[in-house]
Amino acid sequence: MKPLLLVSLLGCLATVFTAPAEKVRWCLISDTENQKCLFLAKKAPALSCVRRDSAKDCIIAIKAHEADAITLDGGDIYTAGLKNYDLHPIIAEDYGTSSDTCYFAVAVVKKGTGFGINDLKGKKSCHTGLGKSAGWNIPVGTLVSMDILHWDGIEDKPVEEAVSEFFQASCVPGATMRKQQLCQLCRGDCSKSHREPYYDYSGAFQCLADGAGDVAFVKHNTVPESEKDKYELLCKDNTRAPIDSYERCNWAQVPAHAVVSRKDAQLAELIWTILSSLSPDDLFTSVNGKDLMFKDSTKKLVQVPPDTDSFLYLGAEYMGIIRSLEKEPSTSTSTSIKWCAVGHAETAKCDLWSISSVTGEGSDAKAAVDCETADTVDNCLKKIMREEADAIAVDGGQVYTAGKCGLVPVMVEQYDEDQCKANTRSFSSYFAVAVVKKGSGVTWNNLKGKRSCHTGFGRTAGWNIPMGLIHNTTNDCDFTKFFSSGCAPGSDPRSPFCTQCVGNRKTVGDDDKCAANSNEEYYGYAGAFRCLVDGAGDVAFVKHSTPTENSDGKGPDWAQNVKSADYELICPGSHSPAPISDFKLCNLAKVPAHAVMTRPEIRNTVVKTLKDQQDKFGRHGSDSTFKLFDSEGGKNLLFKDSTQCLQEVDAGRKYDQFLGEGYMLSMNSLRQCSQSTPDLEKSCTFHSCQKN
Repeated sequence: MKPLLLVSLLGCLATVFTAPAEKVRWCLISDTENQKCLFLAKKAPALSCVRRDSAKDCIIAIKAHEADAITLDGGDIYTAGLKNYDLHPIIAEDYGTSSDTCYFAVAVVKKGTGFGINDLKGKKSCHTGLGKSAGWNIPVGTLVSMDILHWDGIEDKPVEEAVSEFFQASCVPGATMRKQQLCQLCRGDCSKSHREPYYDYSGAFQCLADGAGDVAFVKHNTVPESEKDKYELLCKDNTRAPIDSYERCNWAQVPAHAVVSRKDAQLAELIWTILSSLSPDDLFTSVNGKDLMFKDSTKKLVQVPPDTDSFLYLGAEYMGIIRSLEKEPSTSTSTSIKWCAVGHAETAKCDLWSISSVTGEGSDAKAAVDCETADTVDNCLKKIMREEADAIAVDGGQVYTAGKCGLVPVMVEQYDEDQCKANTRSFSSYFAVAVVKKGSGVTWNNLKGKRSCHTGFGRTAGWNIPMGLIHNTTNDCDFTKFFSSGCAPGSDPRSPFCTQCVGNRKTVGDDDKCAANSNEEYYGYAGAFRCLVDGAGDVAFVKHSTPTENSDGKGPDWAQNVKSADYELICPGSHSPAPISDFKLCNLAKVPAHAVMTRPEIRNTVVKTLKDQQDKFGRHGSDSTFKLFDSEGGKNLLFKDSTQCLQEVDAGRKYDQFLGEGYMLSMNSLRQCSQSTPDLEKSCTFHSCQKN
C-alpha cells in the first residue's frame, strides 16, 4: 500500500504544480490597499487578495507561490529580478502622451526658498523610500555622479551613511534604524510601507508640504494641480523651473511601475485578462488613500514584450545607476575581457584563444581573454548588457539590435589587406547577393513561391536586405506568403522558414534544427550556400564572397566538389542572371562590415585587448600557436575568415552612424513588420525613454 500511496501523493503534487492558475492572488502592503483589492475582487471573482507588510515580503511570497502579482517601482523591480527571486515584469503602467511607460524623476521645493541643486548639502530631504527610483536611486546617483555628494564607494562607507552626512536630516522609509538621521523627519515607524505617513510619492510630498523637509524627491506628476503654484523644480543646471516644466527640468526619465510575477506565460495571460475586465476608473482611483495598487496617474496598462526580464525592462542606464550605488566601484586596471561565443564550435575556438592568451607563469598566469557561451547572438548581447560578458563580433542587423539596447561598435572587420597596411579609417563593406544554381531559371522576378536559404533571421545579407526589398515591393509583412519554405535559422521552429533546416543531422528530434548558431549546418554564410548546394533551397542570400570561399577546392569538406561556375547571381531590375564575379553590378545592397559590440564604459579596455591580441594572433602576428581569423571545425567562427585585421571605430560613434543612413533607412522600413523585430529589440525599445 505504501508505494501506491506514495505514487498517488506524488501524482496529486504534480497536479497542484502543473495545473493552470484559476485565481490571481494580488499582494497588498497596507490595509487601505487590501480594501481596494477586496472591492475589485467583487467585480472580478478570479482576483483574490493576500496581505503582506512590505514590497519585499510580497516579492518573497510570489516567489514561494503564496501570491501571484504586485505592482512595483523600478528599484523594487530590480530586487524582484535578482536571481534568488527571478520575477519578471509583465504589465506596465502607461501615464499618457507626456511620458507613456516612463516617468520623470524630479526634485520639488517650495517657491521662494532660494537654493539650487548645488546648495543641497545641509538641507532636509524627503524620499519615497530606500531603493526607490525617483526617491532614492536617481537623486542619490545623480548627486554622486555630479560630485555634489562625495562618496568614494562601498569600501569607504555605505551609501546610506554618506547620504546621512550630506543632508541635515531626512525621511527615507526603509532606512536601517541605525542611521537615525535618515529616519529623523519621518512621522511613523520609518518602514517602507504605508505605516509610515511619509512613504511613497504622496508621503514624500506631504513631508515637504508639512515643512518637515526642504526638498522632496518624487515623480513629475506628484504635486496636486491645486498646489502647483506654490512649488518649483530643482534643475541639474542649478536653476529652478515651474512644476509643469518637468520635461526639461528633471533628474532622469525612468521606466514606469510594472506588475511583476513569476515567469509563467499562462499566469501572465490570466493576470492581463482579469485586469482588462476591470474599468480604468476602478483600477486607477484610490478612494481611501493615494496610489493604491496602481498609480492614480495611470491612464492604461500595457503588456510588456514576452521574455522581458527586470534588466531589459529597466534598461542599461538605470541598471548602471543601481550598480553604482550597490556595488564596489572597480579599481582594477586589468585589460582582460570576456568574449561571448555562440554554439559549440565557437566555444571550442574561444577556449583555444583563451589558453593561448595566457601570460605569466604559476600563480601569476593570467588569460587576456576569457570565454562566455550562449546559444544565440541575442543571448550574448544580453550577457554583455548584464556584465556577464564583454564583447562579440556581429553583423549589421545585430549591430542595429545591439545599438538599440545601448551597446556601441568599437572595432570593425577589415577584409582588404592593403587597407590594414595603410592603417586607414576606410572601413570594409561587402555586397549582399542572391545566389542561384546556373540554369535553374530562377530570377528576381519569379522568386515568389520558391524555397529560400538565409544566413539567419535578422541577419544583414541573409534576411534584412532581401526581405526589406521584398517588403518594399509587396508591402506585405507575411513573408511566408512569398516563399513556400526555407531555412532562416533563428525563426520560430513552427515557421515554414525552418522547414528546410537540418540541424546537426545527428539526432532524432534534433534540438539544433533551425538554431541560430553553428550547430545548425545551414547557419551563417557558408551554411546558407550549403542549403542551396544541397538542393534544400532555390536561392541563397549571402555575401558576395561566399560562393568563391566555398568552391573550387576551397572551404570545408562538403564544399570540396562544388564548382563556382555552377552558380550565378540574380538581382532586382534584371531579367537575366549574372556571373558570381559580377557582384558589384548585380547585388542587393552594399552593407557595412561586421563590428565588435560592447558596453560604452569598457570601450577602451576592449579596444586595447583586441589590438594586443591581433598583434599576437592576427594575420602577421608574432605567435603562430593560434590564428584569430581562421576557423577549424567550422566557418567564420568568432570572426569572418576573410578578416585581414580589426580597425578601431572612433570613440563616441554610435551604431546608427556606423551603419550609415542607407542601411538605417532599410532597417527602419523593415521594422514596420513587427515579426521582423527580434524579441530582444522589442524589450529594449518598449519604453519611449529607451529609444536609441
